Amino acid sequence: MSLLVDAARGIRGERVPVWFMRQAGRSLPEYRALREGTTMLEACLRPEMAAEITMQPVRRHGVDGAVFFSDIVTPLKVAGIDVDIKPGVGPVFGTSISSKADIDNLVSHRLEDSQEIRDAVKICVEELDVPVLGFGGAPFTLAAYLVEGKPSRDHLAARALMYSDPESWDRLMTWAADITGRFLEIQIEAGASVVQLFDSWAGSLSLKTYEEKVLPYSTRALSYATVPTIHFGTGTSTLLGQMASICDVLGVDYRVPLDSVAKRIPGKPLQGNIDPALLAAPWSVLEKHIDEIIEAGKAAPAHILNLGHGVPPTTDPEVLTKIVSYVKGEL
Repeated sequence: MSLLVDAARGIRGERVPVWFMRQAGRSLPEYRALREGTTMLEACLRPEMAAEITMQPVRRHGVDGAVFFSDIVTPLKVAGIDVDIKPGVGPVFGTSISSKADIDNLVSHRLEDSQEIRDAVKICVEELDVPVLGFGGAPFTLAAYLVEGKPSRDHLAARALMYSDPESWDRLMTWAADITGRFLEIQIEAGASVVQLFDSWAGSLSLKTYEEKVLPYSTRALSYATVPTIHFGTGTSTLLGQMASICDVLGVDYRVPLDSVAKRIPGKPLQGNIDPALLAAPWSVLEKHIDEIIEAGKAAPAHILNLGHGVPPTTDPEVLTKIVSYVKGEL
């Protein structure tokens, strides 16, 4: 068993395990070289390429887990939804969801299987000596993208739909939960040892709205998992108790100290929460920050060191390598 999987099961090892959200991506020159001439979704659906990108940060940084390289809209693409990822923008859909007829058309698409995803995960499992982490987008984040048709800061259209047409919202969210749940399940069947559900936009919701209109569907998505689960969202400090209730490990963003979360939610393993901005700070500043986070994480039964969001694309990869070496006591 690995340090990371043990921690996800609430077992504290000889040191904290460490991996980084978005570690497989734009901060690595080898990634940019490999991706040249391909779109994001093309890269996600070419098994050998997706596997190679997944494994690059393990080779370079020595992290304790390999997060599968994909995107939260990949299962939508596989299911036949008209979606593309535009550089500098994010997911953009051919049409937004604005009527019951649109939802009827949407829910007719199903993710039965994906050999591309299976093959890519299997390559990583066979070639790596660290666990592979699967991941998927939470139903609300998927639904918000679909209703808006593109990224949005306030998600007004999605929030309006959930109250103006509760029946349509339920159909949309149930479908999104099943798409993501099946996506997680495929990765697990191919050998993923842990999975993370990522909710980019839940922080825009009130606690009452989250409990009534989102939490049941995130619960449904995670019910597909038969391995330890991590749930992470950004700007979700008011929602952490609810999020923790449906997962094995609670991911915490950089806004909330881990020891305060441990007091609010005793007995829950935590993941986090280096401030990504400090990756550009002098090492003395970053080192102190890491020490403080590891100390705060001792208040939880187990702790997985990670960022409080993803690796910024401008990050010097040597900084990430140095963090891992530091955590392993190699500096």
